[in-house]
Amino acid sequence: MNFLAPLFALGALAVVGPILFHLIRRTTKEQTPFSTLMFLQPTPPRVTRRSRLENLWLLLLRCLAVALLALGFARPFFKSELPGAAKAMGAGKRVVILVDTSASMRREKLCDEARAKANDVLRKTTSADEVALLAFDGAVRTLVSFDEWKTLPPDDRAPSAAQRLNALAPNWAATHLDAALIHAAELLEQPSKADLKPAEIVVISDLQEGATLDALQGYGWPKMVTVKLEPVRAQHAENASVSWVSESDESETPSEDGPLRLRVTNAAESKREQFPVRWSQTTDASAEVTAYVPAGQSRIVRAPKQPERATSLTLTGDDTAFDNNVFVLPPAPVKVPLLFIGEDADDDTHASLYYLRRAFPKTRRQSVEVAAHRDATAVPAFQLQQAQLLVLGENPADASLASARQFAREGRIVIAPLTSAASAQAVARLLEVPQFSATEATVKDYALLAQIDFQHPLFAAFADPRFSDFTKIHFWKYRRFDAATLPSAKILARVDSGDPAIVQVPLGKGSVVIFASSWRPSDSQLALSSKFVPLLQALLDQSSNAPAQKAQYFVGDEVPLPAEPAALQVRKPDGTEVAAVAGAKFSGTDQPGIYAITPGTRRFVVNLAPDESRTAPLPLARFTALGVPLLTAASEAHPPTPQQLAQRQAVEIEGQQKLWRWLIVAALGVLLLETLIAGKLSRAHRSSTTAPA
Repeated sequence: MNFLAPLFALGALAVVGPILFHLIRRTTKEQTPFSTLMFLQPTPPRVTRRSRLENLWLLLLRCLAVALLALGFARPFFKSELPGAAKAMGAGKRVVILVDTSASMRREKLCDEARAKANDVLRKTTSADEVALLAFDGAVRTLVSFDEWKTLPPDDRAPSAAQRLNALAPNWAATHLDAALIHAAELLEQPSKADLKPAEIVVISDLQEGATLDALQGYGWPKMVTVKLEPVRAQHAENASVSWVSESDESETPSEDGPLRLRVTNAAESKREQFPVRWSQTTDASAEVTAYVPAGQSRIVRAPKQPERATSLTLTGDDTAFDNNVFVLPPAPVKVPLLFIGEDADDDTHASLYYLRRAFPKTRRQSVEVAAHRDATAVPAFQLQQAQLLVLGENPADASLASARQFAREGRIVIAPLTSAASAQAVARLLEVPQFSATEATVKDYALLAQIDFQHPLFAAFADPRFSDFTKIHFWKYRRFDAATLPSAKILARVDSGDPAIVQVPLGKGSVVIFASSWRPSDSQLALSSKFVPLLQALLDQSSNAPAQKAQYFVGDEVPLPAEPAALQVRKPDGTEVAAVAGAKFSGTDQPGIYAITPGTRRFVVNLAPDESRTAPLPLARFTALGVPLLTAASEAHPPTPQQLAQRQAVEIEGQQKLWRWLIVAALGVLLLETLIAGKLSRAHRSSTTAPA
């Protein structure tokens, strides 16, 4: 056994204390009643040859507790053979080389310089070293692993790695430096605890300010790992960039009517302040706008009117061109079909369909199209498949109800507002629950919603106290029914009398949402309330299988694809086509541009991450503040001595074993046992010395 702090083991000498306490007995056990002793001074007993140790088990427990505590503070660890100085110095080291291939490395000849530095590190390795070569940007890719390095002949290791370096080229992804460092540190976890080697991470990058380091917050670095930074610098520090500020999804301004907004950013080192921005697909002077941006600032400018078929803008007047293009594709509203089954007329202001058509205004995100099915026949299959939400009106035919039942069983939602007590019969046929019925409730003035389940997605948008007030929605009429007759029904809201107001009933993979009152003006004020649109939108979002879309994505983002029955193909900006799984997420966004999904006409935009344009050097203080163990120039000039290496190895082994924890736990257990025995002996002593009554 070895000790990391052997001087603390001297604390075991404190076992002398319990022994002395047992030898010195301050009072005698026997007590004899006697007359007053107030004029005599008590004299404690002295240690003599006649003194004897008593309660040996109690003494042993106290000595053992002191010894365990001393050993715990000495930080013991087991190692059959601690590597000597010569062995530690000659065993080589483990090195992970990280080469940056992010978009910012496209500047000037940074990639060539990075390859040269990586080759220089490879040439300096010895046959005893273990090397892994990785490339990183938004993800980490292994070029040469530790296992592959070991299998290669010593003379072929560096040339083989250099050959793969020569094929390395920067891409368009962002710089996730934190993920790369953590991945490298995990690779350097020592496979053998008995033969620890010094470990080093060599980072070859432009170390630009836009690199992400958040994941390093609180990360516990292995004690034997150091990080060496090998920065590559561009000759021109000036840089200006342009990005698209996409409008919010809730904006009601049609995309073709609102001018596009662009953010132009100028580096602090820049000597220019004016940057023309024009549409790339035209030479018309009217399709250009000049942005005036002082150094170190950014400005929002309105893009010129978009010419037909133009999809990108270019910023000029900047020598660093990798981030001077931005692709735009004003999002066309996604058409969302909604199906209404009933006899309501389109222009009847007293019916439900009239307000349903006006509940979904056209936005940048969606355009809801309400189709009414008034026939007694079944809903056409194509119309039923395309619809994302179904609403029941008055007097639906049995064939239409069968279509609605199929619609719900396939995983979507059917809304069934009870316009009268008789309309409950249609709901009973829809759910195939014959015993379900309803009666007209007696309402004195009006009824209010109460006991609302704000945890349910239907009311989640109103959970904030600012929006949870439903007292302004008055219900003149509602239908009373017994929710217990519906299988697995969940009551989402009640009226103030306690009757169910909104109930959700599972049906197949979907559900049926029953409203005890409708939104017709003769029944309630729901259609005139500001809560009406969010409620229907929440139901549509739950029922719809169309994934939410963004105006633009960035390189490396995952894009949700629509759930189509046919196989999908995604055409990239360079013309290559990639097979994709319908309903899954497409992760092949490896270049900026316009992507097209076939079959269909849907497209989406992928742009360069704005952080990649922050090309100013990253302060080294950021790494120090995050606890990254940097290898400085001073530490390189004075490498660790063999004794220091052996000490580092001992610290690493002790930190992995943590025997001191078990010793402290054992000491606490011994003290607990000592307390129990001492208490028992004390009670026995008091009972034996008590004078008889």
